[in-house]
Amino acid sequence: MAVPKRRQTKARGAKRKANWKATPPTYAECPQCHQPKLPHRVCGNCGYYAGRQAVEVE
Repeated sequence: MAVPKRRQTKARGAKRKANWKATPPTYAECPQCHQPKLPHRVCGNCGYYAGRQAVEVE
């Protein structure tokens, strides 16, 4: 098994950890009510998905 000869510096570890970024969620527009919604999910505003009523909304 390979074993490192020298300890890596804190800067090298920090550079590697700096690339872990959270990406904001992408939104799509609902074709029925034109509100932003997550793609491939039922619209929370009108309850439509794929052009048909999927959930009853009060």
